[in-house]
Amino acid sequence: MATNAPQPWMAPLDTVPSRRRSPAADTGDRIATGVADFDYLTGGVPAGSVVLLVGEAGAGHQEFALTSAVHMMLHNEDPRIHELFLGTAAGPLVSASGILYVSVTRSKEQVLREVRGAFEPEYHMALERHLMFRDISASYFADSVVPAAWTSVPASILAAAAVPAAPNDPLAAIAEAVEHGAEAKVVLIDSLTDLFVRRGADVAGILALVKGLRRRAKEWGGIIYLLLSRGVAGESAEKALFDSVDGVLAFSWTAGSHSSNRQRSMLIEKFMPVLSRIPAELQGRFVIRVSALNGLVTTQYERI
Repeated sequence: MATNAPQPWMAPLDTVPSRRRSPAADTGDRIATGVADFDYLTGGVPAGSVVLLVGEAGAGHQEFALTSAVHMMLHNEDPRIHELFLGTAAGPLVSASGILYVSVTRSKEQVLREVRGAFEPEYHMALERHLMFRDISASYFADSVVPAAWTSVPASILAAAAVPAAPNDPLAAIAEAVEHGAEAKVVLIDSLTDLFVRRGADVAGILALVKGLRRRAKEWGGIIYLLLSRGVAGESAEKALFDSVDGVLAFSWTAGSHSSNRQRSMLIEKFMPVLSRIPAELQGRFVIRVSALNGLVTTQYERI
């Protein structure tokens, strides 16, 4: 592996609590997110968590999920080189064994091309090595004007997947996809936004699916990320969705403290086993940065 492989940013020593104040061991299985500074402060998240990543366009929720997945895999491949990808939390921490990407409307090549264009080669190479991809676009577009040829999946890919054919109902297709591959994985469901904007969107069905995932995920271990663009679900549905998951990380564009320049920020809106472990003086907004070399990193904290 190249010696100039991505390295995470770590906060200056005077901005984070000492090792003694880092989360303690013996708190049940906790899984590292792979975003090092976040893991240091939180001690990772409980294994089997369903985490909603909700954000404004381009604010970082997709980058968080991809960074998390890739960093976990790089650490698994060579912990000596990528030790800091899991942070310096007291642990013990577990790591996911692979990546399951469930795409509602996009193809595997679209996703990989986007990662290839945004990050250094190590990222998309690691993603490809560990990726189990489930494309349910045929179910999503089944009753739309989109021609079936546009959403067809090559037969060779279907054979390699070794899972039953996806139902015409996209919610059932997602449930089927995760049931056959989510165990001990970092799972990305991309995205709930597509489900909420679909013609005749079944809000009650979406909420039932998420609640079911939350229940089943505790048996699978790993971590499930649900991606959602802010505002598309409607206020009442969004509140119900927040209540249906284990944790909510909200991403937004904000003005800098000392300038008018926009910056990305992340706020833990809900996550009881995580918020309770962050020192009060650091329970604010994470300022984040996304770079081709390091993926998503936190750079500082702002009290709100």
